[in-house]
Amino acid sequence: MKRRVTIITTGGTIEKTYDERTGALENRRSILSLMLRRLRLVDTSVNVIELMSKDSQLMTDTDREKILAITKAAADNDEHANEPHGVVILHGTDTLSLTGELLHARLQPPPAPVALTGAFRPYEMRRSDALQNLNEAIFAVGVLDPGVYCVMHGRALAFPGVVKDREHSTFRKKDESLAD
Repeated sequence: MKRRVTIITTGGTIEKTYDERTGALENRRSILSLMLRRLRLVDTSVNVIELMSKDSQLMTDTDREKILAITKAAADNDEHANEPHGVVILHGTDTLSLTGELLHARLQPPPAPVALTGAFRPYEMRRSDALQNLNEAIFAVGVLDPGVYCVMHGRALAFPGVVKDREHSTFRKKDESLAD
C-alpha cells in the first residue's frame, strides 16, 4: 500500500543556502526538492507545500497559526482516507519547540502523525544532519501513532515537553539529561 506524506517547508537552518557574493547563509527559497532527489522513497507519495522561508527566530504568532492551519488541512485530508498518511514540517531549531507545543495543544485529537524536523547544520554544508533528519521524519510519520513529534538524530520525541539542547546540539525531553 502506498503511503502519503505531506511536507511543509517553513525555512530554518535545514534550508539555508550560502550566498557567495555576501558570504551569508540565508533562507531564500525551499531547497527540499534537492534533498528529496537524494532519497529513495519506495511506495511513498510526497506532496510539498512551500509555506514560508524564514529563520525560525523571525517567526511570529501569525506564522505559527499559518503552520497550524496548513498542518490541520493536510492531516485531515480525507480524499485518500484509507491510505496511511503523515505530515512532516521542516522548521528552524531555535523555535521548533514553540511550534510543536502549539500544534500539540491545538490538534486534539491529532488526526495523523506530525513530525517537526530541522537541522543544526544547513543541507549545503559538510557534516550536515539535514538529509538524515528529513529521511527519519518521513519514515517516522509512516510508523508513529497520531501525535506531534520532534524527529531528528535517530529519535522521535512526543510533545509536550520537547526542548532544544544547545550543549548537545539536539532535542530532548524537558526532564531528560543527555550524557556526553
